[in-house]
Amino acid sequence: MERKVTGSISSSKNVTGHKKTGEVITNSLPKLPLSTIFAMTFGFFGVNMAFSLQSSQMGRIFQTIGANPTKLGFFFILPPLAGMVVQPLVGKYSDLTWSNKYGRRIPYLMLGAPIAALVMVLLPNAGSFGFGYASIAALTFGAIAILFMDLSSNVCMQPFKMIVGDMVNEDQKDLAWSWQQSFSNLGGVVATVFPFLLTMFGVSNIAKQGVVPLSVRLSFYIGAVILLATSIYTVIKVKEYDPVTYAEYHHLDLNHHKKTPSLWSLIKKAPRAFWEVSFVQLFDWFAFQYLWTYATGAIAKNVWNTANTASTGYQAAGNWYGILTCIQSIAAVIWGFLILSKTNPLKRKFWFRVGLVLGSIGFTGVFMIHNEYLLILPFCLIGISYLTMQTEAFSIFTSALDGKNEGAYMGLFNCGICLPQIIASVASFAIFPLINKSMPGMILVAGIVMLLGAVAVSVIKEDKPQVNNI
Repeated sequence: MERKVTGSISSSKNVTGHKKTGEVITNSLPKLPLSTIFAMTFGFFGVNMAFSLQSSQMGRIFQTIGANPTKLGFFFILPPLAGMVVQPLVGKYSDLTWSNKYGRRIPYLMLGAPIAALVMVLLPNAGSFGFGYASIAALTFGAIAILFMDLSSNVCMQPFKMIVGDMVNEDQKDLAWSWQQSFSNLGGVVATVFPFLLTMFGVSNIAKQGVVPLSVRLSFYIGAVILLATSIYTVIKVKEYDPVTYAEYHHLDLNHHKKTPSLWSLIKKAPRAFWEVSFVQLFDWFAFQYLWTYATGAIAKNVWNTANTASTGYQAAGNWYGILTCIQSIAAVIWGFLILSKTNPLKRKFWFRVGLVLGSIGFTGVFMIHNEYLLILPFCLIGISYLTMQTEAFSIFTSALDGKNEGAYMGLFNCGICLPQIIASVASFAIFPLINKSMPGMILVAGIVMLLGAVAVSVIKEDKPQVNNI
C-alpha cells in the first residue's frame, strides 16, 4: 500500500507501508493533496517575477545608464556569482534549522522576501539619483543593486525548491516540479508584460539619457509587491514536516540533522546524477545567459535596425522583448501543465533532450528572423525548452537523494546553474569581439551550445525514479 496522509500532513501515524511496481519502489513520503502542492509551488510565481524582470530588463537598464555593450558580461557575472555563494549556504544551514512553529525552510523565505522587494525598488532607479550618464557612480550603484537583488532573491527561491525535495513523493515529483516551473513562468508572463502594458496606458517609455523609463520602474515596484504577497501566502499555507515525521518518512535516524558535514565533503560524496546533470547544465545555462544579455540588443538590431540605446526604436525593442518573454512563459506554462506534468518518470532523459533541441531551434530562429511577429514562434520553443530543462534536471537529481543533507545538496546543485552563467559571461569578453560585436551573433552561439547540450544528455545514466530500502 502506498503511504498516504489523511488529515494533518505532519502526523507520523499515517505511515502504513510501501508499494512495489516492477523495479520501482515508491518512497514512503505521503501522497499530498493538490492544494498542498499548489501552496508550496505557487510562491514561485512571485519569486520569478523578480528574476524575470531582472533577466528581461537588466541589459536594457545597464545600457540605458551607459554601460559599454562590450562590457555587459561583467554585470551579468554578479547574479550567478551571488547564487553560487548563497544557495549552498541556505541549503546547508536550513538543513540544521528545525522549528515546529516555522519549519526549517520557511524562515529563510521570511528573511529573503522583504529584502528582495526593497532591492527591486532600488535597482531601476540606478539612473535617477543624478549620478550622470555612464558615470562610475551610476554603474556601481546598479552593480551593487543587482548583486543584492540576486542575493535576496536566491534566499527566497531556495526554500521553495527544498520544500518540494523534502515533502513530495516520487509519484508526485514530476507534477510538483512542473507546477513550480509553470507558476514560475506564469510569474514571468506577468512581469515581462508590465512595461508594454504600462506604455499602452500612457506611462512614459522613454526618459532623458541615463534614466530608466517610468514604465520599467513601475514594473519593478509592482513586482516587489506581488513577490511579498505570494511569499506570505506560502508562509501561511505550508506546514513543513516536524523532525520526527521527516526522519520516519525518509527512513533516517532522528538525529541525522545534527551531523554537519562540510560542503566540500558533500561534494565528494555527491550522487552520480549530481555530476551527470550538472555537466548537461554547463551547456543549457550557458546558452540562456546569452539570451538574457543580448536579446534586447539583437532584436533592436534585427527588427528596428538600431543600436542607439536612447532611441525610440531601441526602447520599443526592449518592450517587445518583454512581450516575447511573456509569450515564452505562456508556452512554457501550457507545456508544463499539459505535457510534462503527465510524463512517465522513466522518460525524463528523453524529454530533457527534446527540450534542448527545441531550444537550439528557437535560438537559431531569433538570430535569423527580422520580423517582430515571426519572433513569436522561436520564443515559444525557447519557453518549452526553459521549462523542460529545469523540470527534468531537478527530477533526475532529486530522485538520487535519500533525504540526508537535502537542502545542502539542492544548494550545491544550483551552483551547476550559476557556474555556466559565469563561464558564459567571462567567455563573452572573447567571443563578442570575435564575431564583430554582433548581438544577434551571440544568440546564434547560444543555439549551437544548446545543441551540444542535447548531445551531452547521453552522459546521464541515473534517470530512474528513486529506490528506497524500506
